[in-house]
Amino acid sequence: MQARMQNPAALFPETVPAVQQLLKAARSGGVPETTLELVHLRASQINGCSYCVVGGAQSAKKAGETDERLIAVSAWREAPFFTDAERAALALAEASTRLADRSDPVPDEIWDAAAEHFDERQLAAIILMVGATNLFNRINVTTRQPAGPTW
Repeated sequence: MQARMQNPAALFPETVPAVQQLLKAARSGGVPETTLELVHLRASQINGCSYCVVGGAQSAKKAGETDERLIAVSAWREAPFFTDAERAALALAEASTRLADRSDPVPDEIWDAAAEHFDERQLAAIILMVGATNLFNRINVTTRQPAGPTW
């Protein structure tokens, strides 16, 4: 695949510090780094963003994630490798990525399960990570950014 254009962040470099600040904020919310990486990877899988799937897997490995869990994240419900807290974060990530799939995109059941494991600041961090990931996915899929090194 060849990109339709360069990454828009390259054309608007003033956006990069803002995005980096958003990610820094999400990472400061008290959620384990590996959980945030799994959330990023799962949302990127759902959105078909190969750029973010590859980059997210590499980033997760650097954060200490195992190959076994990275391979299984797309089937996290059936795989025995994830904690209840990670499962709740992944469910929240999926629901808030698939907003148009149902009339109540993030039902109380999913929210309440996440709230059992994460406090408000941590929930905010997960939501920020999912939002940033969805932004990246939409930019990269629209412009057909090929998988490879991250910017």
